[in-house]
Amino acid sequence: MIAAVLPNLREYWLVHTLLVVYTIVLAHHAWTGNRKTKGLADYYVGGRQMGGWVIGLSFFATYASTNSFVGFSGMTYEWGLPWMLFVPTAVGFSLFAWIVVAPRLRRFTAEMGSLTLPDFIGFRFGSTAARVCAALIVIVASLFYMTAVFKGIGNLLETFLEIRYAVSIMIVFFIVMLYTMIGGFISVVKTDAVQGVVMIVAAFLLFGGTVQAAGGLGAILEVRDQPGGEALFTWGGGVAIPLLLGTMVSSLVKFVVEPRQLSRFFALEGDRAIRTGMIVSSVTFAAVFSVLIPIGMYARRVLGDGITDTDLVVPTLLTEVFGSGTGAFLVVAMVAAAMSSLDSVLLVMASTMERDVVSVLRPGRAEKAEMAWTKLWVALFALITAVIALNPPGGIVELTAFSGAVYGACFFPTIVLGLHWSRGSGASVLTSFAVGIFVLVAWPYVPGSEILHEVFPAMILSTLAYVGMSFVTADGADEGVRTLMAEASRR
Repeated sequence: MIAAVLPNLREYWLVHTLLVVYTIVLAHHAWTGNRKTKGLADYYVGGRQMGGWVIGLSFFATYASTNSFVGFSGMTYEWGLPWMLFVPTAVGFSLFAWIVVAPRLRRFTAEMGSLTLPDFIGFRFGSTAARVCAALIVIVASLFYMTAVFKGIGNLLETFLEIRYAVSIMIVFFIVMLYTMIGGFISVVKTDAVQGVVMIVAAFLLFGGTVQAAGGLGAILEVRDQPGGEALFTWGGGVAIPLLLGTMVSSLVKFVVEPRQLSRFFALEGDRAIRTGMIVSSVTFAAVFSVLIPIGMYARRVLGDGITDTDLVVPTLLTEVFGSGTGAFLVVAMVAAAMSSLDSVLLVMASTMERDVVSVLRPGRAEKAEMAWTKLWVALFALITAVIALNPPGGIVELTAFSGAVYGACFFPTIVLGLHWSRGSGASVLTSFAVGIFVLVAWPYVPGSEILHEVFPAMILSTLAYVGMSFVTADGADEGVRTLMAEASRR
C-alpha cells in the first residue's frame, strides 16, 4: 500500500501540502470553537452574537459547495446559455431571504428560545407533532443533499489526484466529522468565512483559466459552430424549459427554507448585522455565479462535446487546462467548498435529531447530555451519508434539486406565512407537509406533467392547503407569538 501511495504524494505534492495546511486551519477553528462553546446555544447558533460580515460569507459558503463549482458550472456544457438565468435568480432569492425572512426569524427565535428550525415551528404553532414531522423532513432531505456534495468531491479527487472515489469519500468524512463534532457552530461559521474568501478567488481563477484556454471571451460564440452547439444558444434547445426552471427554483428556494441557511439568521446579533449580511451574501452570489455558470460553455471549446456526465466537466478542466500551482489551489478550494456545506448540514441534522426528536421523546435530560449526544449524531449522520455516496442514487444537480424541492414544498408556506400571518395551526403545517410531499411524488404520473416541474405545483398546493386549514382550525399561536407578530407589524 505504501508503494502505491508514495508516487501519488510525489506527483501531487503541492496539492497534498495545501490540503495539510488547510486541515491545520480547520483544526485551529475547531479548537477555538470548542473553547468558546459553553452550552447548547453556543454549539447550535453561536450564542446569537455573530456579525454580518462573517454570517454573510457563511450564508454564501454553506450554499456554494461542489454542487456549485462542479454541478452548476458543468450544466451549461449541456443546457447552454439559458442556464445563465441562474445568476439573477440566485441574487433574487438571496435578497428575498434576507429581507422577508431574516429579520423576523432572528427576532422570533431569540424570543422563543428556538435553536433549530423544527423547534421554531413547534413553538410558533404550538404543535409537537408539527415539530417532530419537520425534524424528520429535515433529516431525510439533508441526506440527499449531503450525498450530492460527497459525490462532487469524490469525482474531483478521483479525477485530479487519482485517489479512488471510495477513499476520497472516507478521507473527507473523517475530516468534516471531527472538526464539526469538536467546534460546533462557531467553528463551522469561522471556517465558512475563510472558505468563502478562498472560493471567491477560486471562481475567478477557474473562469479566467478556462476562458484563456478557450481562446478568449469571444470564443463562446464559436461554440455555435460545433456539433450540437446551435441548440445551446436557443431557449429550450439544450433542455426543456420546465426542467430548467424547476431545477433552478428547487435549487435556490433553499435560501428561504433550508435549515442550514436559516440557521445563519438565528445567529445574527442585530438589525445592523442583517443589513450587512444581506449586502455581503447577495453581492458575493452575483459575482461568483456570474463567472462560474458560463464555464461549461467555454469548456465546449476546450474539451469538445465528448463528455456525457456534466459532473466531470470541471474535474476534467483541472487536469487538462491548469498548471500544477493553480490546479492545486483550485482543488483545495473545491474541497473547501464541499466541507463548508457538509459541516453545516451535519450540524443541522445532528441538532435536529437530538433537540426535536430524541429530546421530545425523552424530555428533561441535562444540557451536557444533549451536547454529547449531538456530537454522536454528527458522527453517525456523516457515516451514513458517506456510505450512501459510495453508490449515489443520482447526479449532483438532480440530488440537490430534489432536496430543495422537498424543502420548498414542505417549508415555504410554514416559514414565510408563519412569520408574516398570525393565523395558522399545527394542522395547517401537517396538512401542507402531506400535500407537498404527495404532489412531489405523484406529479410525474399525472398526464401532461412534463410541461411543469413538480416543484411548482407542490409549493402552490401545499401553500393553498396551509391557508385553507388555517381558516377552518383554531390558531396555534399563544399570547407570546401574537405579541411578537404585533410588534413586528409596527416596525
